Amino acid sequence: MPLSRLNEEQYAAATSKDPQNLIIASAGTGKTSTIVGRIAHLLEQGVEPAQILLLTFTNKSAAEMVSRVAEFFGKDIASKIDAGTFHAVSYRWLKKHDKKVVLKQQRELKTLFRSVFEKRSFGHIGAEITPYGGNYLYDVYSFYQNTELNTHFEDWIKFKFPEHELFAMIYADIVDEFEALKKEYGFVNFNDLLLNFRDICKTKELGYKEVLVDEYQDTNALQGTLIDAMNPPSLFCVGDYDQSIYAFNGADISIIGTFSTKFPSAKVHTLTKNYRSTIPILSLASKVIEHNERIYPKKLEVTRVHESHPPKLLAYDELFDQYHDIAFKISNSQTPRDEIAVIFRNNSSADGIEVGLRELGITCKRKGGTSFFDSREVKAVLDFYTLLINESDMMAFIHLFEFARGVGSAVAKELYIALKTLGHGSIFYGLYAPDETISNPFEKRKLNQQLGLFDDFLELGSVGKFAKCGFEDKFMKNPILKHPKLTKENATFLHDFYLLYRDLKGVREPRAIVSKIAKSEIYKYISEHLSSRRALLKDGTIDEKQKSESLSNIARKMVLLEELSKPYSEHERFLNAMILGSSDLTQGEGVNLLSVHASKGLEYKEVYIVDLMDGRFPNRKLMHRGGSLDEERRLFYVAVTRAKDILYLSYAKYDKIKKLNFVPSQFLYEASLVPKDEAFRAMVLKEEDNEE
Repeated sequence: MPLSRLNEEQYAAATSKDPQNLIIASAGTGKTSTIVGRIAHLLEQGVEPAQILLLTFTNKSAAEMVSRVAEFFGKDIASKIDAGTFHAVSYRWLKKHDKKVVLKQQRELKTLFRSVFEKRSFGHIGAEITPYGGNYLYDVYSFYQNTELNTHFEDWIKFKFPEHELFAMIYADIVDEFEALKKEYGFVNFNDLLLNFRDICKTKELGYKEVLVDEYQDTNALQGTLIDAMNPPSLFCVGDYDQSIYAFNGADISIIGTFSTKFPSAKVHTLTKNYRSTIPILSLASKVIEHNERIYPKKLEVTRVHESHPPKLLAYDELFDQYHDIAFKISNSQTPRDEIAVIFRNNSSADGIEVGLRELGITCKRKGGTSFFDSREVKAVLDFYTLLINESDMMAFIHLFEFARGVGSAVAKELYIALKTLGHGSIFYGLYAPDETISNPFEKRKLNQQLGLFDDFLELGSVGKFAKCGFEDKFMKNPILKHPKLTKENATFLHDFYLLYRDLKGVREPRAIVSKIAKSEIYKYISEHLSSRRALLKDGTIDEKQKSESLSNIARKMVLLEELSKPYSEHERFLNAMILGSSDLTQGEGVNLLSVHASKGLEYKEVYIVDLMDGRFPNRKLMHRGGSLDEERRLFYVAVTRAKDILYLSYAKYDKIKKLNFVPSQFLYEASLVPKDEAFRAMVLKEEDNEE
């Protein structure tokens, strides 16, 4: 049984009778085993599996833990445990209460947000400071939702960013209209899931006897209030303050830091036995992280006693010498390729390593770049497919029409609403059988200078300019063509859209639909558009060879997407698998190239941490944007503790392209790998000045 495999500390935590428990589980101390042991203990005590809620930060983690429970209690029992991320669990509860709710990913809602933002004009204010762009304002608003619980957005902007006070009213009005649109179309984003579930928790008894929270150090204020609203009889939180590395995403380290204050009768357990790393590796990590304030006391013990290699520092005269030599070392390593990881703080570091490995014919997979499912060409196919089975999905329409030259999100939204008007609620009726009594299907824009609204929609355009485009007569009679901003090129895009969906009518197999979309004229346009942009040189010309390669890559992805669609006979099952399940799928093999954040929770026999120069790691630029040296130090701790046996730390002294001299990272000094010199003393003095 799981409990029999636990050490004394893990067993004490897993069988605790206290109503609130905090388990400080440092890297490699067996937190997953402890959580599984706790679930096993609850089941043995007669708690029903459906009365157990396990909250994790990835669905993969939840599935792994439930799978381990199933080994001992069977799949029937394990499958009844409510497990998943905060968002997945919230979504399940929300669907029980409102089946019409439509979950939208960030990119789609950003598009909707921009369609509202683009109707504003900030020029009349005459402020010296530049207002935020639409995408950035969306991110600011998302951060606000995750961290601010009481203050109105306008007031929060004034307090948090006083230099933007002149724009605060417009920002807030954009947010209000955005929220109204979401409500109108039944859209929710990931923040809405938590907010709405929190409301459910306040009014409904959920039936959970215990709530377990993994990676508790990474909870943000919104997630913290959701746990509070649940108010379970028993709470079991597992985390490590030294691995809190998501402050940029709203994670609040004070939540784990004040657990004992919030719950005075809570029991704090500390897991001290490390089963992953060797003594030299763990000693180096501990030596550096101890420069951060200790929230809960802990001292780790290494259980591995076999011969170990001390961490090795690699110093290079030039930046690219570092990348090429590390690739060479990997090529000569006896460690299996998938047991090697190169960990980087900045994406540009990974580029150099990847080039070096490719030159030596070494395969690698990079976590942090654009995945197959995140590529725009794949997303476009899925957007076409989504509209086919749910024409009410305005975001899919807008996202597709943004590919048409000169059609932004605001115009795309106007086209969608106009088609819906012409079709009395159906865009496809509006496209193929428009109401002939409606001569002007476009909404009038309101004018309000105070809120930055402007009116540039003055009169309908003439369809005569499209007479020689070769459009079908029936299509030429559609009032949608009267939109004054439609050019011949994007009217052709609309006509190709018209032809595609006529061609898709009655097609039932997902594979056939994917194939027809990929071979359509409108998708050829999108492929050309993407390939041209990817082959665009600095002087504005197109690299034809690069464009040809890009087109080939897109074609290969379409073949792969067709292969993925083969097992499916139902549209919704196929789409759900592609959209909801894509984040847990990985591609590639070989050496692992990982950002520090992507490496969290993983372990490898041989690890290289690269570009350990001051400014790069710690990343001073991000520190100045709201980060901190403590957070950068926690990132270093996470990177080091991914290594089980072999650890290399590298830095370069010079960048010949940018003509920059580097000094070693502050963390190399703190680890005593570099003797403390004038450069280190200058760093310390600078930090002290910043703190003052």
